[in-house]
Amino acid sequence: MPQREEEGEGAKLGDKEELSRKIKEQKVIVDELSNLKKNRKVYRQQQNSNIFFLADRTQTLSECKSILLEFIDKPRNSESAKSEPRSSEGTLYFKIVYV
Repeated sequence: MPQREEEGEGAKLGDKEELSRKIKEQKVIVDELSNLKKNRKVYRQQQNSNIFFLADRTQTLSECKSILLEFIDKPRNSESAKSEPRSSEGTLYFKIVYV
């Protein structure tokens, strides 16, 4: 029985570390998009593919900010609801093109 409790605590710690990693990653994405010059183009990667499509910079930034807020609010909401943020399916990949 004590072994199961330790596994449960380890899983919680792993979840916290994973959430912390995702938050840091999302903060970097938001920071990169926030500091782009107006003439830069942003391409988003199609999910499960190696194809990139041109995306609106401001829309992409606002989506990334909302995903970050979802990750930050997750620990507060996890006690009441066990829902994953909509971005949990995968990482947002983007490419910046200098014109």
